[in-house]
Amino acid sequence: METENRLYQEMLSHRDPSQVEGLMRFFKTGPGQYGEGDKFLGIKVPDTRMVVKACWQQTCFPQLEECLVSEYHEVRLAALLTLVEIFNHAKKNPALQQQCVDVYLSHTDYINNWDLVDLSCYNLLGAWLLDKDRQLLYNLARSGKNIWEQRIGMVSTMQFIRHGQLEDTFAIADILLHHPHDLIHKAVGWLLREAGKRDKGALVAFLEPSYPTMPRTMLRYAIEKFPEPERRLYLARP
Repeated sequence: METENRLYQEMLSHRDPSQVEGLMRFFKTGPGQYGEGDKFLGIKVPDTRMVVKACWQQTCFPQLEECLVSEYHEVRLAALLTLVEIFNHAKKNPALQQQCVDVYLSHTDYINNWDLVDLSCYNLLGAWLLDKDRQLLYNLARSGKNIWEQRIGMVSTMQFIRHGQLEDTFAIADILLHHPHDLIHKAVGWLLREAGKRDKGALVAFLEPSYPTMPRTMLRYAIEKFPEPERRLYLARP
């Protein structure tokens, strides 16, 4: 007899229909929007985290995969956060960490909104690659099959930034510099800003040849922490 998927059942028990409509608007689920057709249970992120904290140790990989392919956005998020928990608690078990990464990469079709990417990729994929070759992220950024894989390639570098390693952030930002989608502009600008907090000179050196053709949203995000007079100069220059 199969064990009940407690993670899935706990998430269903926290559903709040009164929140669904607002979440559908927020995550752009209308026709032609980036989250078109996604379904929601109306569960807030702190409640999802609470469920994950209670359930992650009792959730096996087949149950995780069942949650990862759920029609419900919040259940997919719970599965991703559970993967991160398992990964973080497996520091002395590289084989288990590798399994977490493999499950993650084999389910990117379901990591299909910005929050699902941003709340999982750098704490799992970025952490895994800290002491490894990072070509995977370049491949995702350059030839990912959708904007979500490309965003994973960019946002995963947050983990490197936190360890003072900025080169990959700038290099992947350069790959995505002229991407057509606003969600990539925001991600690149955000990561550039974070790199600039560590080394403003390196950010300025990246911006100097790039900012004239950089999408405006990306530039605004990247220079958000600059002094206001300096920000105005960048935004005023052709």
